[in-house]
Amino acid sequence: MHRHLERKTAIIYGAGGAIGGAVSRAFAAEGATVFLTGPDLSAVHIVAREIIEAGGLAETAQVDALDERAVEGHAANVARKTGAIDISFNVISIPYVQGKPLVEQRVDDFVMSVMQHARTQFLTATTAARYMIARRRSGAILMMTAPPDRTGRPLVGAFGPACAAIEAFARTLAAEIGPHGVRVVCLRSSGSQGETDGARNSGSCAKVAGISDEQAQTRLKETATLRRFTTLDEVARVAVFVASDDARAMTGTSVNVSSGPRR
Repeated sequence: MHRHLERKTAIIYGAGGAIGGAVSRAFAAEGATVFLTGPDLSAVHIVAREIIEAGGLAETAQVDALDERAVEGHAANVARKTGAIDISFNVISIPYVQGKPLVEQRVDDFVMSVMQHARTQFLTATTAARYMIARRRSGAILMMTAPPDRTGRPLVGAFGPACAAIEAFARTLAAEIGPHGVRVVCLRSSGSQGETDGARNSGSCAKVAGISDEQAQTRLKETATLRRFTTLDEVARVAVFVASDDARAMTGTSVNVSSGPRR
């Protein structure tokens, strides 16, 4: 049976989270050797154990994806063990203030979140790109964003601008490293109901709006063309495709995995 990521090496930052875990399991099921990282290894170990029990290959490491030396050191270790880094996917969770109007937020609350999103994506993407370029192998660098990057939504704080910054960075990086065969693609997802930080954080917005969490979730679904949330499995399947050679002509763009947000 053909597996789309056979003999590929993938690093997943934030592998202990809902999306990171789903993508890690999907990558491993498609033949990739996955190197799972996170600041807290308890959740990462659970994902790794599930992968190994299913017959996949996984290793774990405690890595702060905001720390330059930690990211570079871990990538160097992976490259020494496997000879290459084929896929890099950063889906770490960055705290941000939401449920509070921008005009009532402190400038540091806004700026810090945007800076941390930009910092971690820059560190992990450029580190992986250097190894991919040096070994003259094709590679895929994936990033995660969300619909507020393009659609104005109230009370999401710095999240929308941060996602927009990630997508702009991804396009610029793709233009620079594309001639070396390295691709950069963002996955834009609305999050899965009750399964991701974004979905769970909708409660703070609901409180400000004076509605229940259930009503807030219903409103979010109504903003999607398909009138439903994207599932974790759907995000993971798209991530596999984007990371595979089947998507080798796709770069410098964002893949909409948000059930089609209405504009």
